[in-house]
Amino acid sequence: MKLMHMWPRDLLLAFVRLVAGAYPVWHCATPSATQKLYFSNHTSHIDTLAILAALPRNLCNAVRPVAARDYWDSGPLKRHIAQKLLNVVLIDRRRETEGDPLDPVRAALAQGQSIILFPEGTRGADALPQAFKSGLFNLASEFPQVELAPVYLENLQRIMPKGAIVPVPLICKLHFGASEARRDGEDKASFLARMRDAVIALAPQSNAD
Repeated sequence: MKLMHMWPRDLLLAFVRLVAGAYPVWHCATPSATQKLYFSNHTSHIDTLAILAALPRNLCNAVRPVAARDYWDSGPLKRHIAQKLLNVVLIDRRRETEGDPLDPVRAALAQGQSIILFPEGTRGADALPQAFKSGLFNLASEFPQVELAPVYLENLQRIMPKGAIVPVPLICKLHFGASEARRDGEDKASFLARMRDAVIALAPQSNAD
């Protein structure tokens, strides 16, 4: 990322901390520069910003969020934020172009970058994630050296619920869990269920019930 874009990014993330808190909670894990695939529940438009805001500043340059091209490429402001400030990996979830939508993510991982992925594929209204789609399994199988880092976003479905434009000022915590990996011979259904359980296990008891 160019130096001229770092201070507006830091200002944007500072605003997220001011509005939402974005307090990190590390469960059996510590922040490190090891290449990771962060995967999380998905409840609002600011989920990506909240994760970046919770990570140490020195890690942000090597972490690229995965996001839908149809949303982040739909206007000049969104496009500027995605491409210049957040270094987003844009994917074509509507399959309007040729090729596998995950190919840009594969390219980022092959270059040694960490990524942020929302395996549900779309935002949900509930505190707990919906069933995970196959993308996480495919990437974990193809890049076994990349650590899988579960994250649970607490309260963001209330701060910025689906359809909301202005965030509600509440406290958000981001719970980071111990690294996971695909087990030898583990099939897709079992793996995805176990990864979803890893995210749910990080939820406060009041949300997990």
